[in-house]
Amino acid sequence: MEFTFALVVSSGICLAVALFLITATKKKNELGARKLPPGPPGWPIIGNLFDLGVMPHVSLASLSKRYGPVVWLRLGAVNTMVLSSAEAAMDMFKNHDLTFAGRNITEAMRACSYDEGSMALGQYGPYWRMLRRICTTELFTNSKINETEHLRMKCIDNMIRWMWDASLEQGSIQLSRFVSLMSFNVISNVMLSEDLVDPQTKGGDEFFTSISRTTEWGGKPNVADFFPLLRWLDPQRIKKNMTRDVGHALDFASAFIKKRIIDRKNNIRNTKMDFLDVMLDFQGNQKDGEPADISEKNITIMILELFTASTDTTTSTIEWVITELLRNPSVMRTLQAELDQVVGQNKRIEEVNIGDLHYLQAVVKETLRLHPPVPLLVPHRAMEDVIFMGYSVPKNTQIFLNVWAIGRDPSCWDDPLSFKPERFLSSNIDYKGHHFQFIPFGAGRRMCVGLPLAHRMLHLTLGSLIHSFEWALEDSIVPENMDMRERLGITLRKADPLKVVLKLRLPQENSDAVK
Repeated sequence: MEFTFALVVSSGICLAVALFLITATKKKNELGARKLPPGPPGWPIIGNLFDLGVMPHVSLASLSKRYGPVVWLRLGAVNTMVLSSAEAAMDMFKNHDLTFAGRNITEAMRACSYDEGSMALGQYGPYWRMLRRICTTELFTNSKINETEHLRMKCIDNMIRWMWDASLEQGSIQLSRFVSLMSFNVISNVMLSEDLVDPQTKGGDEFFTSISRTTEWGGKPNVADFFPLLRWLDPQRIKKNMTRDVGHALDFASAFIKKRIIDRKNNIRNTKMDFLDVMLDFQGNQKDGEPADISEKNITIMILELFTASTDTTTSTIEWVITELLRNPSVMRTLQAELDQVVGQNKRIEEVNIGDLHYLQAVVKETLRLHPPVPLLVPHRAMEDVIFMGYSVPKNTQIFLNVWAIGRDPSCWDDPLSFKPERFLSSNIDYKGHHFQFIPFGAGRRMCVGLPLAHRMLHLTLGSLIHSFEWALEDSIVPENMDMRERLGITLRKADPLKVVLKLRLPQENSDAVK
């Protein structure tokens, strides 16, 4: 049963009030002597929870207009600092990157000890550095990504064929479903050397469904995260449900690992090494806390994490960019013209073309500016007391970086609410963590490790879709009246999934994907 965030918080107050009053009073006295950042007054017990609203990134952007780029909130028992300007982001990553490299772990992500094997959510330390090193040297280098281009091309061709077949049968199709399946198969090929899902069969469907459910539970507000005294009760049953679905996904991934171990022992592997082989072969240096190898359970957690991160980010971004192109037909026409000129109408787009498709790159950037996949990034945590921009920030403070607000800041962007890819054509601004007015993937030590692959995936997928099809909305919808409401889970999705009507743009005999 669904409860609103406010009602859930209220339900926990009665259970936490007695003990919380004691601890809150003590903390208030300790913090009172410090110069904290400005922020709105809070309510007894719950603090500023109601200030988050239904869409926290939007509510926090409004608070920053009143209190400034650094805002202090007390969310139940959790001290929280919100940063909403490029200057604050630059100070954070240039001067305090290590101090703020910790993570604030939610109860959902403690299910099955998921956080202990996670790179995105794990605490900064020897094990985290080891995982990061494996990813940056064995999976996401340019040479490794180049080796798997044919796999991405195959998965995108399959997606286009599925979309066209479904369009012929149904008329309109839900875009996100097909992009999700494609993204899932890209990762399964890179990691496990095989496709796992398609629209017709149930192969891999249990794994796909379990991972989809974990993103649902992981994105739900949980009263136990704000009132630690309620963790044992799990009043919303979020951790219970997460444990079930993460458990199913771990079991599925574990079966792949066990089979691979047997195949390797029997020397029946006929394909090149994939990421699973790399993880199984890894030998740590056993120095400074680094383990000798990676446990089977932690390998399964890494597999789950890469599936989740890649599928959600790609799907949400592609859905938003097609939405914006349908709302801005002149941008669509300009992009199609560039594809015709650079790629040509007698062949499909390849990754080698991306560097010459400047308008395509600008369209992707403009979409990420307005619709960052994770609008507050993954929350950081202060690992020690620190002075930040003149304010005292206590150890264990949670840090939200509102990249959604920064991307719409008029001090950084002209006409910030308009979709204008042209703004990037004469600019060297990119999303690689050096331009702090535009950091949809973060920056510093905890920056998204999969960015090199995400860059290829977003451009190749979008270019292939626009080059292959003419796009239209269902008859009852006009572009000016499209529903642009957001739905916030682990990623920022379109509340009303985009449905489109397709028409082949290229002559069928020249369209490799639909032959």
